[in-house]
Amino acid sequence: MEQSSSLSNCGCHQERKLETHVTRDPLDGRRLTIILRTLGNQNETCRQRLAYGRKGAEVTEDLAGWTRQQMADEIIARIPHGASLNLGIGMPTLIAERMDPAKEVVIHSENGVLGVSGRPTRASMSPTLINAGKETISVQAGASYFDSATSFGMIRGGHIDFCVLGGMEVDVEGNLANWMVPGKKVTGMGGAMDLVNGARQIIVMQSHFSRSGDCKLLKRCALPLTGQRVVDLVITQLGIFTPTGSTFRIEKLAQEITRDDLGLPDELLS
Repeated sequence: MEQSSSLSNCGCHQERKLETHVTRDPLDGRRLTIILRTLGNQNETCRQRLAYGRKGAEVTEDLAGWTRQQMADEIIARIPHGASLNLGIGMPTLIAERMDPAKEVVIHSENGVLGVSGRPTRASMSPTLINAGKETISVQAGASYFDSATSFGMIRGGHIDFCVLGGMEVDVEGNLANWMVPGKKVTGMGGAMDLVNGARQIIVMQSHFSRSGDCKLLKRCALPLTGQRVVDLVITQLGIFTPTGSTFRIEKLAQEITRDDLGLPDELLS
């Protein structure tokens, strides 16, 4: 298959990533090979898709939507001044980097830090100052440190206003699966099960589709659950959604995204 010549140049810097997925055509169930190319730098990405379809025809389209930075900004806009916030590992840590200090949001890390403020500079970086994902962090003036018992006392005692976690699956009832895939190595569940039951509001920040091309918003989660009926809001690169119990209510769609792009049947959208 000729890949490089058929991918158009979108003009946003150099190619960074090339992925190939095999899926099924939604119209007739035949095999499709999907090639995703990510271009750009860390602050700007453009994803292009090539579908080799029923008659060998090639279809190219730009996958619109938010970058991870824009997803983080959408969440930040929903965090009120002075709130306490816990961030899960991975994508949610972008929020600490982009949070406006003027909002005076106090960011909690479950390994025992209150007052996280994002990434350190090379000069200020300390190997012993890390978040729960073992990434180096910087802290605000007045930050405090404590043991795990105190940290989880804050979580279980309902003292954390918001928690933003990554997700593998979320369903219409607000159930969340994000800690394991059966048959694959599990390094530990971390504090997610405590967080989804202790924090006052749970926001899931995740990609809209899995690596195999399946939508991660479901009628029912298939993976082992982290928590039942715990998710208040889901944000993906395609939009913002609220589980209602029977549907996902669309709160906002990313630029140029329509309901047809979401990969969900109409009966699961409202």
